[in-house]
Amino acid sequence: MLSEGKFTTMHGFRVWAVCVTLAAGSAAAWAAGPGDAKKGKEVFERCAVCHNADSDEQKMPGTPALKGLFKKEKLTSGKKPTEANVRAKIDEGGNGMPPFKDLLDETEKNNLVAYLKTL
Repeated sequence: MLSEGKFTTMHGFRVWAVCVTLAAGSAAAWAAGPGDAKKGKEVFERCAVCHNADSDEQKMPGTPALKGLFKKEKLTSGKKPTEANVRAKIDEGGNGMPPFKDLLDETEKNNLVAYLKTL
């Protein structure tokens, strides 16, 4: 049988662990939550300077068309078109694309990804 002190300490630890887990899960879900595709289309206007959304043709040399982005077998980087990989590309840029990590907030990124999924 556990003494009262051990039970309280063990119980307190469990409560703390559950709270930390819930808080971490909530923060992660909020940061990469569902976006609004309609608002994402507005965000995409910044991307439309270089990327086509409605055709498979490149708008500029070296810039991929984004029509059917999430249906493609792989991105130009060779990675699968997952939400995480697309968000990483948005954040980091590369191959002539500027990084948007500090130019778009998390809500705008969520909205943009939601819009890209509709293409």
